[in-house]
Amino acid sequence: MVKLTLLSWNVNGVRAAHRKGFLDWLRNAQPDFLGIQETKAQPEQLTADLLEIPGCHVYYSSAERKGYAGTAAFSKHEPLKVEYGLGEERFDNEGRLIILHYPEFVLFNVYVPNGGAGNYRVPYKLAYSDKMLELAEGFRKQGRGVILCGDFNTAHAEIDLARPKPNRKNTGFLPEECAWLDKFTEHGYIDTFRHFYPDRREAYTWWDQRFKARERNVGWRIDYFFITPDLADNLKSAFILSDVMGSDHCPVGIELEF
Repeated sequence: MVKLTLLSWNVNGVRAAHRKGFLDWLRNAQPDFLGIQETKAQPEQLTADLLEIPGCHVYYSSAERKGYAGTAAFSKHEPLKVEYGLGEERFDNEGRLIILHYPEFVLFNVYVPNGGAGNYRVPYKLAYSDKMLELAEGFRKQGRGVILCGDFNTAHAEIDLARPKPNRKNTGFLPEECAWLDKFTEHGYIDTFRHFYPDRREAYTWWDQRFKARERNVGWRIDYFFITPDLADNLKSAFILSDVMGSDHCPVGIELEF
């Protein structure tokens, strides 16, 4: 049996995280895979130690706009293939998706768009999410297990945020955003944390940087690992590393056994 530890973390700027000890944390954590979101950097802006990490295969996908969005993946095991984006230009200029193919599964590391100030970007967010689901379903039809990890920018249900009622009209907890996650899970995708902890409250992954929200644990659970049902027997644990600092998000993870 082989045990794999997979982690995901919105670092809110990989260069800022680097200054706060990101690489020391990564060396200590030793995950088999780490997907990060919101890198906010072009490759030429990164130091060599972020581009070449001993023992890791490193992949970056950057936004055309500097200092914005972006994702990266660090993997101990070399993927069979790596793909970037959803295959549509309107969705792929912000570096929001890296797809890694392994023998056991296809892994999406995704940074779903935020709905934006005044919710103006919610239609784009939902269209992006629909296209991502379509792509994932294509792999399922090929008989592949699929894992999706990252910042989905939506709390699924009232249990997933500290202040549900005041946020019903705010992006991240709009009825149409939650309805999309309903549709996603109705397709069979398993929220791995809720699989083990269906009723756990005050389990959050993001906190507003104002008002000492993290100190008071007034947060949202918007970072996820989802898996297809065919991988359920391989899933051994799911967790939130809320003690890890360095971003307004914390890492989340799962353990799998093959």
